[in-house]
Amino acid sequence: MGTVSKALSLLNYFNHSCTEIGLSDLTRLSGMNKATVYRLMSELQDSGFVEQADTDRSYRLGPQVLRLAALREASVPILSVSRRILRELSEATGETTHISLLQGEHLISLSHAYSRQHATKVTMEDAEVLSYHATSSGLAVLAFADPATVDDVLSRPLLARTPRTIVDPQQIRAELDKVRRRGIAESVGGFEIEVHSHAVPVFGPNRAPIGALAVAAPEARVTGAQKDTIRAELFRLGTELTDRIGGIAPAAFPHMAPA
Repeated sequence: MGTVSKALSLLNYFNHSCTEIGLSDLTRLSGMNKATVYRLMSELQDSGFVEQADTDRSYRLGPQVLRLAALREASVPILSVSRRILRELSEATGETTHISLLQGEHLISLSHAYSRQHATKVTMEDAEVLSYHATSSGLAVLAFADPATVDDVLSRPLLARTPRTIVDPQQIRAELDKVRRRGIAESVGGFEIEVHSHAVPVFGPNRAPIGALAVAAPEARVTGAQKDTIRAELFRLGTELTDRIGGIAPAAFPHMAPA
């Protein structure tokens, strides 16, 4: 391993639960000798990649990391990344795919893709407000949101968009428990009659959901085999989208698609 690789490898030991690390701990974690770690960290500090905390002189990530992160976001924004994933997901499932993002208190449809496999398909509109309780996207986000957000959403009047929309808060909470166990939300006719949708949450760097990736299909076309395909591809590409935008799934999020 070269000098640059060794220095950069030390940055990998910083994470959400360990934002500041002392020299001794870095030495223990890396397996390098203390003099080498000190030299490498000094070079990283001179370049702005790390800085020392004011209290105990432990190291934390420096402003240069933020600058590079901002450049990364500018060069690979979520919209451009998601469009490629939407196309791939649509081709794999043969159905309409879409991504939605949280904007304030609302969940807004950002972009979508249509499959060329079927003439009959679910149509979407960008910038459409999606109900938390009536859509698979909303349920996917709500399942991994903080409890205060869930309480706030379920305390509001819940509109029944169709006869199949679940509006009872206790039933919705039961559905959220299922989503947490499986990692995938499902809604049949809750937002639109005869539309069967699946969704997975998309997470940001703070492990909180920032939106959802979804597949929407005519209910009559969702056979058992098709459902398995949708779940597997949605889980795979949802995980990839979170990774590509620098997000991190929470520890409680399942690591495998449901069987």
